[in-house]
Amino acid sequence: MLEVCALTDPGRVRQSNQDSFRIVRELGLYMLADGMGGARGGAQASQLAVDAVEKALSRSPHRDAAALLGAVEEANDLVLAEAGRDPNLEGMGTTIVAALETKENDIAIASVGDSRAYILHNDDLRAVTKDQTWVQEVGVGLGLDEASLRTHPMRHVLTMAVGVGAAVRILYYALELERDDILLLTTDGLHGVVPDSDIKRILRDERLSLENRCQQLMEAAHAAGSPDNVTVMLMRPAQ
Repeated sequence: MLEVCALTDPGRVRQSNQDSFRIVRELGLYMLADGMGGARGGAQASQLAVDAVEKALSRSPHRDAAALLGAVEEANDLVLAEAGRDPNLEGMGTTIVAALETKENDIAIASVGDSRAYILHNDDLRAVTKDQTWVQEVGVGLGLDEASLRTHPMRHVLTMAVGVGAAVRILYYALELERDDILLLTTDGLHGVVPDSDIKRILRDERLSLENRCQQLMEAAHAAGSPDNVTVMLMRPAQ
């Protein structure tokens, strides 16, 4: 069993929240999505995606990597179809990062876009997922330094998202959560604004409950200006 908490907030600048998250304990499913395509389109895309993944896994007799990847593919088909039916939703899409308990403390993770999973293990924080962005897939290969990449005009451009094409490239990861590990799922409203060093400091603070660490992460995003919607989800093996 995992202890889980999550928070979402529109931030200090945006009028609407296009992020969605879902905790489905009976399926061992935890996910969040960051929509794009205008206020209505982005919010609908992210909601459709998490709904579709939940429904697909609830129908599946298996709780494994194949079932998770198939569920994300179904989400892609659904978002793409909805955008095609309504001209006002044309161009909508969403990132997604989903974690599925496949057996005790074993986690399968699927991601599309730049919403991330991190793990805190032995007091060390590392990103589990890789961003599907121009910066990650093109800028790094061009040899641009980190400072340039942080301010590059293409830094927010996604190379893949759910619902923008018939084929979706899903990245897959597997990990085992140990007793004191913490898994963080987040949209770029946190990781694109708050330095990893500050995220690590908050997650390492054993004086804080998991819920308080969630709140501290949200407050750190607000303190940094919160230019985008912010969603954070934390999970760890039950203590």
